[in-house]
Amino acid sequence: FPRKKIFPLPFRNFGRLDHVSKLTCAAVALALKDAGIECPAGRKHDVGIISAAATGCLETDMLYFRDYIDSGRTLARGNLFIYTLPSSPSGEAAIYFGLQGPLLYTAGQEIPAITALRAASDMILGRGASMMLAGMSETDSALYFVLADASGGGGDAWCMLDHAVTILEKGLSVKRMILEFSNIKKGSAVQ
Repeated sequence: FPRKKIFPLPFRNFGRLDHVSKLTCAAVALALKDAGIECPAGRKHDVGIISAAATGCLETDMLYFRDYIDSGRTLARGNLFIYTLPSSPSGEAAIYFGLQGPLLYTAGQEIPAITALRAASDMILGRGASMMLAGMSETDSALYFVLADASGGGGDAWCMLDHAVTILEKGLSVKRMILEFSNIKKGSAVQ
């Protein structure tokens, strides 16, 4: 994907990220851009991030173990090791955008993005944060949302949480979900 059009600033070390981390960072960049939130370089932002995935970091775990076996069980690539933690992709996004709010990884029985949205909503309602990114990152796609309390601003950029959950429950492709979200009547904050 065209990094210069997605990321507001040069992304040092982007090439060393695993595939899921690259997708996560791009999805977070697009979510922030769609919500009209700027994260200038060198500034910290009181925004948290909650990620979820159906498979955790299984793909990277398998790559790491395969590399370990191929290396004669003596050494594996260290740059893979960090990505054997399921929270690493959202951690990479938090570092790049200067997010210093809560950072969590969650798993659940339902659709991963819904699990993350509900956890982020609970975090906001419990006053653990006034703004959260919530989403899912899988092997071939990532989708993130910006959630804020009613005073979080955003104007026309926000939709109601129950609308987002209803669309996610349909099990659509990411492309179809984007079309559904673009059809939502704008103007109400996530609650």
